[in-house]
Amino acid sequence: MKQRVLLLIAVTMVGCATAQRYAGSMYAYGVGVKKNPQKAFKWYHKAADKGEPTAQSNLGTYYAYGLVVDQDYKKALKWFQKAADQGNAGGQNNLGWMYEQGQGMKQDYKEAVKWYKKASDQGNARAEANLGRMYEFGQGVEQDYKKAVGWYQKAANQGNAGGQNNLGIMYKNGKGIERDYKEAVKWFQKAANKADPNSQSNLGAMYANGQGVEKNYVTAYAWWNIAASNGSDNAEKNKSILAKDMAPEQITKAQELSKVMLKKSPNLIQEK
Repeated sequence: MKQRVLLLIAVTMVGCATAQRYAGSMYAYGVGVKKNPQKAFKWYHKAADKGEPTAQSNLGTYYAYGLVVDQDYKKALKWFQKAADQGNAGGQNNLGWMYEQGQGMKQDYKEAVKWYKKASDQGNARAEANLGRMYEFGQGVEQDYKKAVGWYQKAANQGNAGGQNNLGIMYKNGKGIERDYKEAVKWFQKAANKADPNSQSNLGAMYANGQGVEKNYVTAYAWWNIAASNGSDNAEKNKSILAKDMAPEQITKAQELSKVMLKKSPNLIQEK
């Protein structure tokens, strides 16, 4: 690993855009080097300035979320557009998100759908989940639950937590597909294992209501406890409501179960 890092540093010094982008990713995720978002931004910027599309998309993300730089939607839009125009699926998806949210420009659902479709055609899982949502709520397209399910399924099959959670919701509510609580639980569980707070909260609700699983307040409380730790306000509220119907020893048992679950699967909690 050390030799790989030294070689990459040597290549970046001669100005190879792809190597500079890799260097950015290594610092961004702490691969072979200590995680350093400032250095990641620096290398992404060098590569982006040379026209490297993935780096351009990554750089746009830093500006969109204000990571180590001041949040600037217009700069984010600029870099997403550059990446998207080169056919980069990540950039296309991110550009679609900007149009959907109206960040850096006037909100435009049809334009968002256009870019989500371009990215989805390349198999981008996030775009597939986003496109599914547009069909579910009829934003920029005619509302179509079956198409929504189809796109959620594509994203879910690629392991996208948002797609898995939304597919679970469609199964739970019987929208665009026959209602199936067990299938809903299956997909909520898959996304919950990826520390997705919405799925963890939804899974808790399935246990609380006995839908697709045997009713179990202790397990429901445990999942809501974990989801709340990941920032789910709904889980925090539901946990408080459920506690009123639980004996003190049940709550203690649920809290202990949460600890056991986290010890067994630390990835249930989002990385800070």
